[in-house]
Amino acid sequence: MRVVFVELPNTKIELLAPLDENSPINGFLAKNPDGGIHHLCFEVDDVDAASAKLSEDGIRVLGGGASKIGAHGKPVIFLHPKDFCATLIELEQG
Repeated sequence: MRVVFVELPNTKIELLAPLDENSPINGFLAKNPDGGIHHLCFEVDDVDAASAKLSEDGIRVLGGGASKIGAHGKPVIFLHPKDFCATLIELEQG
């Protein structure tokens, strides 16, 4: 993916564009050819603790619950969109 960040006070906007047919956002673009909001990201103090708590509460954490390093070089997890009114949620460690 090509990723561009727009940083404003207390807000970051991430713009994504696929580089080829294997891009992870192609499924979203196939369903939404005009584009749109792919996901929302929230900063948390401890992404692993948040993952454990959300799993306890019945929220589905994608990728088995283990954090990965995200686009900003910080640990992230993603939460299943079906648990949040069809919106993919990302949690990023602050």
